[in-house]
Amino acid sequence: MTPVQAPYPANRPRRLRASGALRDLVAETTLSPSDLIWPVFVRDGEGVEEPVASMPGVMRRSIDKVVEAAREAADLGIPAMCLFPYTSAEHRTADCAEAWNPDNLSNRATRAIKAAVPEIAVMTDVALDPYSDTGHDGFVVDGRIVNDATVEALVKQALAQAEAGADILGPSDMMDGRVGAMRGALESAGHWDVAIMSYAAKYASAFYGPFRDAVGASAALKGDKKTYQMDPANSDEALRMVARDLAEGADMVMVKPGLPYLDICRRVKERFGAPTFAYQVSGEYAMIRAAALNGWIDGERAMMESLGCFKRAGCDGILSYFAPAAARLMAAC
Repeated sequence: MTPVQAPYPANRPRRLRASGALRDLVAETTLSPSDLIWPVFVRDGEGVEEPVASMPGVMRRSIDKVVEAAREAADLGIPAMCLFPYTSAEHRTADCAEAWNPDNLSNRATRAIKAAVPEIAVMTDVALDPYSDTGHDGFVVDGRIVNDATVEALVKQALAQAEAGADILGPSDMMDGRVGAMRGALESAGHWDVAIMSYAAKYASAFYGPFRDAVGASAALKGDKKTYQMDPANSDEALRMVARDLAEGADMVMVKPGLPYLDICRRVKERFGAPTFAYQVSGEYAMIRAAALNGWIDGERAMMESLGCFKRAGCDGILSYFAPAAARLMAAC
C-alpha cells in the first residue's frame, strides 16, 4: 500500500494530533483489559500475601488470596490468570513427582478459582523447574537435560492440570516434541477443549531473574538453560519453533521475553496469523517499577506505553504483572 498525501501545507499531519479526541479516532493500536493475562504466584498457607523483594508490588499469595485476586481480575475485565507455584524445598525432588500430584499447589488453586470465579480462564505452567531439586525445566542425567523422559513427565503434569480444571496449558519447558505429546494425551483422555498456549519462542534470557526469586528457583538452579532455551541471537529459529508447535497442535503461541523481542512477535504474527502472545517478564516489570520508584520515569505512562508496544507489534494479548494496575487505569480513563 502506497499512502497518498497532499503536499504541505494542504497536508498537515499535526491536525490529527491536535486533541485527545482526534488522537483516539485515528489510533492504529488499542489496548483493553481483555488483552491481558495476569501471572500470579501461589504459595502454601492461609491469608498470606508475601511481597517478592525483586518485583515491587508483586505478591506470593495463598490460595484464598489467589481466589480474591481472581475476583478482582474478573471485576476489572481481565479474562485470564496464569498460576506459578512457590514450591517448598521438601517438594523439590530429583523425580519431580509433585508436578503431577493432583493436590499440588497449582492444581488446588485451579480448582478453587474455577469453583469461586468460573468465568476466569485459568492458565497453568507446564514445566518441571518448580518441582526439581536442580531448578531445571527437565530431568538432569549426568549433567545433561534429557528430552524424552522429560516429555513423558510433562504429559503427566499436563493431564493432572487438565483434570484440575485448567483452561489453558502453557508448556514453558522448550523440550522437543512436548506439544504433540500433550495434545495426543489430552485428546485420548477426553480433554478436547483444553487449549495449549505454547511458549514456542522462549529465549535463554537475562530477564528472568526476579521470576526465579518469586518461585524459589534461584537457589536451586545449577548451571544455565542454554541447551533448551533459544539463543537471543536467533530470529529465523523462532519461526521454525512456532511452525513446529502449531503443527503439533498448539492453539496459541507465545514469545518470551517481550519488549526485547518485539521483532519476533511481528515476524510470528505476519508469518502464521495464529493467536500470538508475549510475556512481559519479571525483569522487564522490575526495571520499569524500579525506575518509577526512583523517580526516573513516569511509572504509569511507561507501563501503558510498554503494553501498547506489544499490540502494535501484532500481539493478540500480553502476560504482564502490570495487568491489574493497567486495567484499573484504563477503567478510570
